[in-house]
Amino acid sequence: MAIKDLKQFLETYFTAHHCTINEKEDGVFTVQLTEELDRALMNRPFYWHYVKKMGRPGQPMELTFITNPEKREQKGEWIHFGSPRLQQIMNHLKNNECFTQLFQKVETTERTALFPWLVLNVKISYKGKQKKDEIISIGLHLVNGTMKLEMMDILRDLPLQNTISNFCYTISPIIKVRSGFYRVEAVLEDYLQNQDQEWADESQKKLDEEVDLLKHFYVDRTDLEDPEDQMKREIDDIKKRYEPTVTMQVINGGIFYLADNTMN
Repeated sequence: MAIKDLKQFLETYFTAHHCTINEKEDGVFTVQLTEELDRALMNRPFYWHYVKKMGRPGQPMELTFITNPEKREQKGEWIHFGSPRLQQIMNHLKNNECFTQLFQKVETTERTALFPWLVLNVKISYKGKQKKDEIISIGLHLVNGTMKLEMMDILRDLPLQNTISNFCYTISPIIKVRSGFYRVEAVLEDYLQNQDQEWADESQKKLDEEVDLLKHFYVDRTDLEDPEDQMKREIDDIKKRYEPTVTMQVINGGIFYLADNTMN
């Protein structure tokens, strides 16, 4: 269900932003940024201010990303779930492209219906003794209720555009977008209920151990002005570090109008 191939997700992200993938091998790829993504990701405002002032086009940077941990010692930037760079990319998607509407490009001379799909990319964050993120991509057919997983993998291979093709027309959704969100949310909650809860049990065990140790430390402490308040503050800090929690966040999504035979 989750997008476990981070390299593929990143390639889709950069390709969608018109970047060129120059080199690819197992767990390593090199991408030539556009000016737009260089400005968004590389934090070089003074460089771009200078070249524009001089009337020059500027040179966006080329980056090599490593997604295979066995190759993290190679020259390049190791990127993984939870890394600052991936979080930066997520924020860029969230802030700039949270929701879109696209149409499948169809070459036809006959009237062709395009059906609406609600597509959501959701980040699930597990926080406790250890932290882990995963990205889940779900598509919901807003007419018949069909649901597809790993939807971004499907869309990646489709020609998409901002305008509808000639001779095509859209089918109005029967399922409203708000209702679609609730359906996706229900599927994700069911998914979480069926996950191995060992990580949560270990986190709770660690939390209890730390609290017990702290309480033992504060027993009969007469040298402190207000030991109960101080202990409470430290227990709250322990809970923030170890209490098992799960959060879901929609990274981005959209309505995609696709031909009826696309998913066959």
